Amino acid sequence: MTRQLLVHDTPQTLAAAAAARLVTEVVDAIAARGRAHVVLTGGSNGNALMAALAASPARTAVDWHRVDFYWGDERFVPADDDDRNEKQARAALLDALDLDPRTVHAMPPSDGPDGDDVDAAANRYAADLVAAGGGAVPEFDVVLLGVGPDGHVASLFPGHPGLAVGDHSVIAVRESPKPPPTRITLTMPVLCSSRQVWLLASGAGKAEAVAKALTPVPGEPTLPARRVHGEQRTLWFLDRESAPAP
Repeated sequence: MTRQLLVHDTPQTLAAAAAARLVTEVVDAIAARGRAHVVLTGGSNGNALMAALAASPARTAVDWHRVDFYWGDERFVPADDDDRNEKQARAALLDALDLDPRTVHAMPPSDGPDGDDVDAAANRYAADLVAAGGGAVPEFDVVLLGVGPDGHVASLFPGHPGLAVGDHSVIAVRESPKPPPTRITLTMPVLCSSRQVWLLASGAGKAEAVAKALTPVPGEPTLPARRVHGEQRTLWFLDRESAPAP
């Protein structure tokens, strides 16, 4: 596994560069294996990447019927809640693509088939992953992850019990330190079993977390953003304000 930093002048150029690279990776995955499996992320950088992809003429190079979309985590709120990563992704990108609806694997909402039972919803998503992978969790081609100011990724927060789970692919998260408190997330082993993990961060508010993730401080716990990696490649997409000093 290799870790590479890609530093861009602004959040806008970061989003455009990541979107262009994602097109290439998806096309290559389809050519090599017939399908591509991409895990989306929410947040400002994730949404900016998706909007840049929707606006890019290069998107026409992709046969989107051969792309399966998933989420790394989701807020456990009603389906029409503006906080839903799925709702934001549909507005930013998915509604603009010619997709097979069966290839969009959204995490269940709190008004879905399991109601407010978040554990059942997490188990349902785990089963959906196995079905999509033909009997096992798919090997994701690209996992997109935002990096929080505290160094969290997906809904795996520093010191939170969910970070240590290794025997499930999907778990419920309660008492999240970031609202809303109830969430669903992929676990660290599943994230790290992907071919590539891309971490997105911009702004001075992320600089400390990025620095600690790239160069751990002795005696301090390892941040989730440090622990996550792809099997083949880990890319950090940063802007000047979030990147370490050269």
